[in-house]
Amino acid sequence: MSGSAERISSSSGKFFCVGSVAGNKLPDHQFIPLGPTDFCGQNREHQIIPPGSHALQWLRSNDVSLSRFFFLFLTTPQILFEEASNSSPAQNQNQPLMPHSSSPEQHSHTSSCNIMSTFLRRAWDSISGRFASSTSAAASSSNRRHHHQQQEMTYAQSSTGAFDQIPYDIFIQILKLLGPKEVAKLSAVCKSWKLIVSDNRLWIHFLQNQKESWDSIFFAETQLRSGHPLQALPNQMSPLSFMDIFGQREQVPGSVIIDGGSGYCKFGWSKYCCPSGKSATFLEFGNIESPMYTRLRHFFVTIYSRLQVKTSSQPIIVSIPICHYDDTESAKAARRQLKQTIYSVLFDMNVPAICAINQATLALYAARRTSGIVVNIGFQQTSVVPILHGKVMRKVGVEVVGMGALKLTGFLRELMQQRNIHFDSLYTVRSLKENLCYVALDYEAELSKDTQASLQVAAEGWFTLSKERFQTGEILFQPRMAGVRVMALHQAVALCMDHCQAAELTGDTDNSWFKTVVLTGGSACLPGLAERLAKELREHLPQSMSTGIRVISPPFGADSAWFGAKLISNLSTFPGPWCMTKKQFRPKARRSLVW
Repeated sequence: MSGSAERISSSSGKFFCVGSVAGNKLPDHQFIPLGPTDFCGQNREHQIIPPGSHALQWLRSNDVSLSRFFFLFLTTPQILFEEASNSSPAQNQNQPLMPHSSSPEQHSHTSSCNIMSTFLRRAWDSISGRFASSTSAAASSSNRRHHHQQQEMTYAQSSTGAFDQIPYDIFIQILKLLGPKEVAKLSAVCKSWKLIVSDNRLWIHFLQNQKESWDSIFFAETQLRSGHPLQALPNQMSPLSFMDIFGQREQVPGSVIIDGGSGYCKFGWSKYCCPSGKSATFLEFGNIESPMYTRLRHFFVTIYSRLQVKTSSQPIIVSIPICHYDDTESAKAARRQLKQTIYSVLFDMNVPAICAINQATLALYAARRTSGIVVNIGFQQTSVVPILHGKVMRKVGVEVVGMGALKLTGFLRELMQQRNIHFDSLYTVRSLKENLCYVALDYEAELSKDTQASLQVAAEGWFTLSKERFQTGEILFQPRMAGVRVMALHQAVALCMDHCQAAELTGDTDNSWFKTVVLTGGSACLPGLAERLAKELREHLPQSMSTGIRVISPPFGADSAWFGAKLISNLSTFPGPWCMTKKQFRPKARRSLVW
C-alpha cells in the first residue's frame, strides 16, 4: 500500500488503522480506537491523515504537539519515515514536498514541512549520539546484557513496519521522547509492538523521572511489594515487569499517614511531599485518665478534621510508637490491646483499610533497609531495636536507655543557666539545640577549640553558645555528665549487636545484618552523631564484630518514619498485602495481634 491511513467503520466507533501502513493488514481487533478525542486532544470529528507529503502539513495545520507528532510518527511509520529520510534541505532545496502545487501559500507549507523533517533528522542524530556516549555505562551486568540481547532478537524477528530498519537501542530512545501514556498505547497495536514497549529499560527511565527517587522506588518494589511479613529471600521472586509496576503505581489511591511519634505526631496525605501538620501523640492526647478507646477516637477525629478528608475515602497507615519493649506476657498483652483498640476505633469510623506498623520498622524502610538495628532517640528515652526482614526481634532483646530528647534539652538549659544566659521558654532552648548543637568526634580535642556561634530566636533576640554546643550531645556517650546513671548509647548498641550475633539469625545475605545501624528521631539529627557512634562502636567491640559496621543518619530527619510509611503507601501492590479490612479484622480480633 502507499502508506495512507484508512477510516474503518465499527460498531464501537471509528478507528485508526495502523496495520495497513506496514503493508500487512491486521485483524479488526488490533486496530487502535481513538476514543472521543483526536490526537490534538480536542473534541472534534476524527480527521484522517492524508497520504504522502500532505501528512506533515496536516500535523502543523491541526496544532499537533511534538509528543503527539512522535506518536503519529510511530503509529504511521511509512508516511513520515519516508519524508524524514528523503527530504533533507540539501537534497530538496528546490523540490517541494507537494510537486503538483506552486502557489505561495503551498510553498509556505512546503517550507514548514522541510523544517519539520530537518528537525526530526537532527533529533534523531542527537538521540543516536547520546546513546552512543552512554553505552559503556549501560552494560554493567552480564544478566542485563543477556536480557537486552533477547529483547533485540525479539525486535529483529518482529515486524514494526518501516521501523524494522532502525537499530533497537535507537528505537528505545525515540520511545522515551513520547512519555509513558503514549508508549502504553502502542502495546495495543500488535504483539510485536507490545513486546518492544514492555522493555524494562524504557519503564525504568519513566520511573526515574517521577517525583520519588528511583532508589526508593526500586527498593520498595523489589523488597516490600509482597507485604508483611516480608519474604526472606526477595531476590528469588519472578522477574518484575516495570511497565506493569508503572501502571499500577499510577492507580494506587492516596492514603492518610499518621506517624504516632513519642514526642509529637506527624500527619499528612501520602501524595504530599512531606507531613502537613503536627499534634500531640495519641498516647498523650486528651485526658490521659480517659479510657483508651475514647482518647484514640478523639485523636483520630481531630486529625481527620485537620486534613479535611472523609474517613471512608482512603486507607490509613498508622505508625505505632515503640513501647512495651519486653517479650513478657504482660508486654505482649499491652501491645495487643493497643493495636486492637486502634483497629476498632478506625473501623468504627468507617476507614476502609488500615495498616498499623511499628515506628522503628518504618524508619528502617525509609533508609532502604529491611534488616538492621534502629536507634530511636525518642522524647523521654532511647530504644535500640533489632529488626530482621521487617520484624522486630524482641526475643533477641530491645535495649532501652532512660535518656532522650527531653534530657538533652534540659541539660542545655542547665548549662545556659550556669552562664547566666536568660530565656523565656523551653522552646528557645530547643531551638538552640536543633540549630547550634552537634556531637564532637573527639570530645577532649574539641575542648581546646573555639566553637562559639550565635543564633537569633524570634521575639527573644540573639544567643551565643560555645562549649555548650557539643557538651549537650556528649551526655549520650557520657551520661554521668548530666548526673544520669544509665548505659551510654554506644554500650547499648554494642550489647544489642552481641545478642544478635549470639542468636545466629541469618539476614538477607549473611550473618552481619545487625552491623547496619539506622538512627531516627529528632535528636538523632545532631551533626556528627553517626560518625561518633561508629567510632565508639569500633573501639568498644572486638575486631571480628566491628569490621563492616555502618551507621546511617536519619534519611528524612525527624520525619523518617512518616516517609517510610509513604514508601509503602505508593507501592504498586498497596493496599492489598499491607492493610487489613473490617471484614478481615473481626475474625482475627479474638486472636493474637502481636507486632
